[in-house]
Amino acid sequence: MRSRSVADLVGRTDELELIDSLLAGHSRIGPGQLLRGDPGVGKTAVLDAAAARAAAVGMRVLHASGAEFEAEISFSALHQLLDPLREFADRLAAHHRDALNQVFDLARAASPDPRLITAVMALLRAVAAERRLLLIVDDVPWIDRASATVLAFVARRIGADPIVFLAAARTGAGGVFDQVRLPEREIGPLAEQPAAILLDTRYPDLAPAVRRRVHDEAIGNPLALLELTASLTDRQRYGQEPLPAFLPLNSRLEAAFASGMHGLPAPTRHLLLLAALEPDASLTTIRTAAQSAAQCGAELDDLAPAQRVGLIRTDWVAGRLAFCRPLVRSAIVQMTSPGEHRSAHRALAAALAGDPGRQAWHLAEATSGPDETVAQALEEAALSAPRRGRAPAAVASLVRAGELSPQPTDRSRRLVEAAYLANATGPLDQVTRLLADARQTDDARQASGTPTGSVFAAATALYLINGEGDIGAAHRLLARALDDADTAQATSVWVDDLLHALLFVCIFGDRPEYWQLLGEALARFDPDGTTVVRLCYDAFTDPARTSATVREGLARAFDALPADPAPWHLVPLAHAALWVDALSDYRHLVRRMIERERDGGAIRAVISGLLLLTGDSYHHGQWDEAENTAREGLDLAAAHGYHLLEGQIRGPLALIAALRGDLDLARALTKEITNWAAPRGVGLTQGFARYASAFAALAQGDYEDAYAQASRITPGGTLDQVTVGSWMVMDLVEAAIRTGHIAEARAYVAAAQEAGIARISSRRALVTAGAAALAADNDQARPLFEAALSLPEADRWPFGYARIHLAYGQWLRRTRDTTRARLHLRTALDIFDRLGARPWSVRAHNELRATGIPTTDRPDTRTAVLTSQERQIATLAASGLTNKQIGQQLFLSHRTVGAHLHRIFPKLGITSRAALRDALETIAPDGSDGPAQ
Repeated sequence: MRSRSVADLVGRTDELELIDSLLAGHSRIGPGQLLRGDPGVGKTAVLDAAAARAAAVGMRVLHASGAEFEAEISFSALHQLLDPLREFADRLAAHHRDALNQVFDLARAASPDPRLITAVMALLRAVAAERRLLLIVDDVPWIDRASATVLAFVARRIGADPIVFLAAARTGAGGVFDQVRLPEREIGPLAEQPAAILLDTRYPDLAPAVRRRVHDEAIGNPLALLELTASLTDRQRYGQEPLPAFLPLNSRLEAAFASGMHGLPAPTRHLLLLAALEPDASLTTIRTAAQSAAQCGAELDDLAPAQRVGLIRTDWVAGRLAFCRPLVRSAIVQMTSPGEHRSAHRALAAALAGDPGRQAWHLAEATSGPDETVAQALEEAALSAPRRGRAPAAVASLVRAGELSPQPTDRSRRLVEAAYLANATGPLDQVTRLLADARQTDDARQASGTPTGSVFAAATALYLINGEGDIGAAHRLLARALDDADTAQATSVWVDDLLHALLFVCIFGDRPEYWQLLGEALARFDPDGTTVVRLCYDAFTDPARTSATVREGLARAFDALPADPAPWHLVPLAHAALWVDALSDYRHLVRRMIERERDGGAIRAVISGLLLLTGDSYHHGQWDEAENTAREGLDLAAAHGYHLLEGQIRGPLALIAALRGDLDLARALTKEITNWAAPRGVGLTQGFARYASAFAALAQGDYEDAYAQASRITPGGTLDQVTVGSWMVMDLVEAAIRTGHIAEARAYVAAAQEAGIARISSRRALVTAGAAALAADNDQARPLFEAALSLPEADRWPFGYARIHLAYGQWLRRTRDTTRARLHLRTALDIFDRLGARPWSVRAHNELRATGIPTTDRPDTRTAVLTSQERQIATLAASGLTNKQIGQQLFLSHRTVGAHLHRIFPKLGITSRAALRDALETIAPDGSDGPAQ
């Protein structure tokens, strides 16, 4: 009996529970069961598992399996089943032994002797009297008729005996057992998750795109999942070489999925080949193609034999044909000759004159040598495919067009175009392979001022950005290409490619000289400012001045998009929308693009879309959704080798971790981000790492470190709109105030007001107003806090809104307006709790308790119990005195003062002197949490 690994039975919990019930005699449907299912779905694996479980509980197991070559040999299956019981047969009565000899001697019989049936029952009952018995019969449709008749009788008579009967048959296969009416259990395909587990168990390093393709072809069939993958080369499994149009079938798969084809008439097989090569074709197209191949003489009625054997389904009303199993297509193609393929492709090309893209593809497949006419048609179809969101098809078409190109110049150009598009579809090593192929001709090394050279530069730059994250090298490459570019060709697609590549250098490089180069290029190639790149440039470089124009331009640009826009048209617009806090109006378009491209599409756009949605969800306080979206994007980026996006996505994850008080995770992520991004000059990613580090410091009350981190993003009271600094106005001001940098705090506020940051969006208006209130003198603070909280749409940005309530409540408590303080502190606490912003919840909780309101203790709350001397030291340190000055007042050494502070900080849940004043205000003089008197 064949052994089966545990992996083979992934996803079969229900089936195994049924087996256990049968073996234990607890089944309500009796001791017999017929398992039905498609070829390779795992029926035999379930039977083998039943045999193993039965043996484990002490049962005797007898096994027989039908085979086509034995179907005409009488009693062959019964002989296989009963042969291990010869010694028991010798103990039976003579007439039973004589009858059983028909089986043991494989006597030819038109029908079983009735004495044989009773003899078999006597034998099985005698065996079962000693040990419970499991009978397993696999592939019952191939069992010889004599054996099937006896076993059918047995299956109907074992109800009171300690015997369990299990059989298996293919779905749709008939035979004697159909008359037995055994209870049937359908063994269906594996669900998506068990199928993925099965593949991961056997092939853990399978490339994501290959896993998807295998899963789509196998549709959960375990045999197909494993055998299809096994038939691929190592380079194909790892995504280093493209998969063929039809995955190869080994002998096991061919036997499973092509079993009904061998006896089909030639016209039927021809129609099936046409349908296999053009799976989306209508019946009308198939008929037209068949008629163009006059020598075949096939009509649609010739499909009937294929339908009878279960290969296809036809919907005559809708005029469509569908294969019952995807691998039937591969089997049909594999069983026909290359000459037949070319003939069928020519016939399909003639029938698809109204679809230039598909017609070009079939012409290419029908062509065995270089053909510029076909290559040109294929190239034209490929360049229109991305605009319809079919980037992978475009890459394949351009590669094929390159293969058919008679001239090296044309071959090089087409391969470079394919490499440019492959940056979006992955895997990224495909880009390097295509660029290397293009370099093999002298034409690929031509000056970058030509279209091919410019697209070569753009494709290489995008690879450097996406994979290596080498922003500097990508910038230098694009700068040279733009210097050499011919302005007269400014309307060409290749100039747009250069500008889009440079835009992403600017966004992720986040350096003034990069944006300056893009501005100069736009002035040269887009003087009227009409392109998407111009809109993005304005949104990033001067959002305060251009925000109204940008929003109007975004609205027009999004409205002008087709129903399913190409990802590279949508993603830049979404970047601009996020930067001016307008993405929520368009996130449904981003989500739709992600769903469309997720499986085998422009995977880079999917990852970018997930990153953009993460940012939008974070700003709107949907942190759980932001975290889930980010992790999905991170998994995809890591799997497909998009290292720059992988690093960028870690930024919001680090930020959310810091906001929720998971400081170890926040620090680990920021360290990982910085170690990768800093050497490569990925400024935006570094900025997010510092942003997360600043929040981690704010979370633990280390305002000195928070100020240091934030100042590295936008130093010295200045404010750079291009970086994340414009998001950090309130963070910068709070850290500056807490560390005594009052002048710098007010300089940040002045810089934000002068730059017009508040004009960008209601979120920027809220944080700018909150920062102004924080930095104001006491006589000006109240109206500024009130103005900030009453801004339109203020509550759309819950974290910033809650922080202003907290700051206002703290200010009101210090000014003895306790009643109003409680209202604002309670609002802040409720929002922080909802967000899961634990450090800020603790802060609001302590402040609220300090107003005299008892609140439920939180796990994060620390009970600070200070001795009298510790309180003295902490109070003096909070006033700004050094350890030496404190020691002089209290007659202690400065080392003793330092040791006391080392114990005080953990008690108060802080890490620096800057946080001492706020911490001391939240505890009573006796050290218990409560209002200071």
